[in-house]
Amino acid sequence: MEVTVKTAEQLRLTAEEFELIKQKLGRTPNFTELCCFSAMWSEHCSYKNSIKWLKTLPREGKKMLVKAGEENAGLMDIGDGYGVVFKIESLHHPSAIEPFQGAATGVGGINRDIFTMGARPIASLNSLRFGKLTEAKTQHLLAGVVHGIGHYGNCFGVPTVGGEVYFEECYHTNPLVNAMSVGTVKNGETVSATAEGNGNPVFFVGSATGKDGIGGASFASADITEDSAEDLPAVQVGDPFQEKKLLEACLEVIKTGAVVGMQDMGAAGIICSTSEMSAKGNAGMRIDLDKVPTRQKDMKAWELLLSESQERMLLV
Repeated sequence: MEVTVKTAEQLRLTAEEFELIKQKLGRTPNFTELCCFSAMWSEHCSYKNSIKWLKTLPREGKKMLVKAGEENAGLMDIGDGYGVVFKIESLHHPSAIEPFQGAATGVGGINRDIFTMGARPIASLNSLRFGKLTEAKTQHLLAGVVHGIGHYGNCFGVPTVGGEVYFEECYHTNPLVNAMSVGTVKNGETVSATAEGNGNPVFFVGSATGKDGIGGASFASADITEDSAEDLPAVQVGDPFQEKKLLEACLEVIKTGAVVGMQDMGAAGIICSTSEMSAKGNAGMRIDLDKVPTRQKDMKAWELLLSESQERMLLV
């Protein structure tokens, strides 16, 4: 398959970014590589447009046990040898297209960011914005989002303890769905999202990989339009009961002391979790895609790398 600038633009990369990729590689990328760049260079994964503003915010403090942005979630000392782990994540785009699954998988994803650090999630919160409540579309989105949040949290066993909702016309096309999770951990028992140690094995843990969620990171960075419903396969499908098993398994294996690093497979799936952990540990990582458990036959390399199937973790 010939890869051209048109191919890049179809993957939501710009012509300038395509030229930069060719410069970095010293050649034209193949389709699988281009798909990886599309995901990793999306706003959702790279913060390429917002990072300059994020860097103006405070990152350190007396009670902070990790710097802001250093790990999958924030970690602060709350005394008596314990820390509180917390994170907020947005699920605007998926929820605008498929409100139940969009919101449900948001709850699942934000909880994984908590227990990937070795903490146990204890509470969820949310902040929601919709258009006019008198509109049929708003009523549909509201019902789906609330049901999705409640369903995943109840099945997973973590209560929603607070939230807020506002209705304004400006949110008619783009509703805002923000999920938050809070967990606790003993100081010194956290796990970093870092890959280290030459020869250490890398494990794929959790649900099998399917075609749901492919391209979700770049989809989340695009504009919502009347045609966005055609991108429905980009919305993931969650299984809260599987995530409950994954939670207990991860916390149990951490106690063995064998875990070097751990990260959940969220946006951009395997390619994001492997590359981020490797970069953080200044280490290379060999990925055998033939060994990835799959739900569907004959999945292509780029599908395996970019799938955002839920309830999956990467352990070193």
